[in-house]
Amino acid sequence: MLNPFDQLTGSDRLKNPVYLLLLVVSLGLAAVVFGKMGLIPGIGLILLPFGFLFLYLLFKYPVTGLYASIFLGFTILGLSRYIDFQVGLLMDGIFFATFIALIFNRFYDKIDWNLANKDITLLSLIWFGYSLLELFNPELRSIPAWLNGVRGISMYMLFLVVLTLLLIDTNRKLEYFFLLWGFLSLLASLKGIMQKVWGVDSYEQAWLDGGAAITHVLFGKLRIFSFLNDAGQFGANQAYSAVVAGILAMVEKDFRKRVFFIVVAVLGIYGMLLSGTRGAIAIPLAGFGTFFVIKRNKVVMFTGFVMLILFYVFFKYTTIAQGNEQIRRMRTAFDPNDASFQVRLENQRILKVYLAARPFGGGIGQAGVKAKKYIPNGYLSQIATDSWYVMIWAEQGIVGLLLHLFILFYVVIKAGKNIMYRIRDPILKMKMAALLSGMVGVMVASYGNAVLGTVPTAVTIYMSMALMLNTKVFDTPAVESELLPVENQKKLVQSN
Repeated sequence: MLNPFDQLTGSDRLKNPVYLLLLVVSLGLAAVVFGKMGLIPGIGLILLPFGFLFLYLLFKYPVTGLYASIFLGFTILGLSRYIDFQVGLLMDGIFFATFIALIFNRFYDKIDWNLANKDITLLSLIWFGYSLLELFNPELRSIPAWLNGVRGISMYMLFLVVLTLLLIDTNRKLEYFFLLWGFLSLLASLKGIMQKVWGVDSYEQAWLDGGAAITHVLFGKLRIFSFLNDAGQFGANQAYSAVVAGILAMVEKDFRKRVFFIVVAVLGIYGMLLSGTRGAIAIPLAGFGTFFVIKRNKVVMFTGFVMLILFYVFFKYTTIAQGNEQIRRMRTAFDPNDASFQVRLENQRILKVYLAARPFGGGIGQAGVKAKKYIPNGYLSQIATDSWYVMIWAEQGIVGLLLHLFILFYVVIKAGKNIMYRIRDPILKMKMAALLSGMVGVMVASYGNAVLGTVPTAVTIYMSMALMLNTKVFDTPAVESELLPVENQKKLVQSN
């Protein structure tokens, strides 16, 4: 007789006629839907139970929604190649659902909104408020274009900052954040390698044939884009992930996790090379350079900067491995006479004339290739912005650009100060140094590409801003433990 306290396996449950009947009915229903309605509805039916499971976890553990936003950041734009849907609405829905879940989860307890009462929240509100005021910009030609553009520029920043401050409040949750980020980055690298070895699938080919091949097939060679938005975002994000994972590998004590982060870092750099995104090379250069400064160890600084110099010399002044197409393309990033770079400078000169009398820019979502969907004949939609900062300048003017840069540098300077002088826990210090180094790398690379506000980079950047300016919640156990007996130290660490 089966012990009622033993855990039933799946095969044991199938011995029960009820479970067996449910399985047969579900498979039969799925087969009918597949046959009558097609592939996507059938998959939707199969995934329906997982949707209910997600809602259960979301309302029981609201931080699930925050982790889900990271997952969607990596996959949502890639999924749009297979499923025709409004990807932005799905991400928005996750944020709103997470806020609702948080309220219901603490229905009988008062939510401590003071946890989000931080300077980064105020800065996010100011930046979002400025973006709302852009609705009254006399140059604005399309409200749908504004709505599409404001998401990555400021709305996601506000949502992610507040949710991160409210929900990621222990070292264990912080660890899950890093592991999930690393896992998704690893999947992106592996998918990129698959595209390199076996080529693209029929849906990806259709995307290329629809116009993406102009920028993704150069001289007959495919620029790898994995399941991300495009090759530019893939290359930059993988370089960004590589910097963070590489630094985490230095501090990780668990052997398996250390190996995991090393693999993420190595494949991240390889993914950057596969993408052919030249501007992404600035991320490891600026990122690790920042880390060597933060480390404040003369030996580490000297060794690190020597390695960075050798890295620079390799690409700038040598022709070693010139036969490799990825390395050959990366070298053009160090050529000031590169034709693409000259075109960008010319576009900036045109924008300078246009914006001279428009201090608030031409309106969010109105500039660059992306605007052609909404304003095909608009003046700014005919000019490629390329750079994230040039896009902010074109759409929100010099006022918006200065405000944006102020927020970024405020975060960098304050986070750097916290890391070097205030954080007591040495492991936490390295984790925050990894986030700051990655952010600085992305900021530098964003001059060449619109990296910073595009998912998945935007999701991890905005969450990192909140984490770096909220280190007390993670550092407290390390500080308090100094005043406790050894046995209580262990309990405190375990509870966190």
